[in-house]
Amino acid sequence: MNLSEINWDLENAGAWPLPIKAAIIALLCFILSGLWYYLDTQDQMALLETEERKELELKTKFEQRQQKAANLEEYKAQMAEIEKSFGDLLRQLPDKTQVPELLVDVSQTGLAAGLEFELFKPGAEIAKEFYAELPIEIRVIGDYMEFGAFVSGLASLPRIVTIHNVKIEPHKKDERAKKTAKNPLVMSALVRTYRYLDEGAVPASQIKKSR
Repeated sequence: MNLSEINWDLENAGAWPLPIKAAIIALLCFILSGLWYYLDTQDQMALLETEERKELELKTKFEQRQQKAANLEEYKAQMAEIEKSFGDLLRQLPDKTQVPELLVDVSQTGLAAGLEFELFKPGAEIAKEFYAELPIEIRVIGDYMEFGAFVSGLASLPRIVTIHNVKIEPHKKDERAKKTAKNPLVMSALVRTYRYLDEGAVPASQIKKSR
């Protein structure tokens, strides 16, 4: 087939050889397909990818929620246990009427351990979210064994009592040292007890400040 002998005038396209017609038709189809993909299909493919990602995210969330739902009873049991533990802790916080008794318990614990109090000074309440701290500055005279018995006794009280800022140093010799033939020590510390605040209750320290 001699291409130079072909009349390339479009009006004479019907007379072109079959292979030429097929090649031109194929070229036109390729061009149209490219235009179709560029103008329409490409956006649809991007949209499809977005929807597929959303589907994957939704499927992951569904599986997580399904797992939670399957463990719902276990979660309820854990929550009940947490609430019980929280209630037990709250019961270890005295109410306002029990605070004087607790202060007596702290001082009696020290005396029972053989300590001599130089200072026992309850401070102002410090309000927290649902409880108030009651700090007590103490300074006691004794030895290491007595200090240990005192701290152990505080830990065994039915109420929550903590001890902070402990400082132990030699005490000046006094009549007690002469009688016992030993050099006593002095321990300074901050003891904290805690009081449960009833809903809407305000510590006394805050009432004084507001006046």
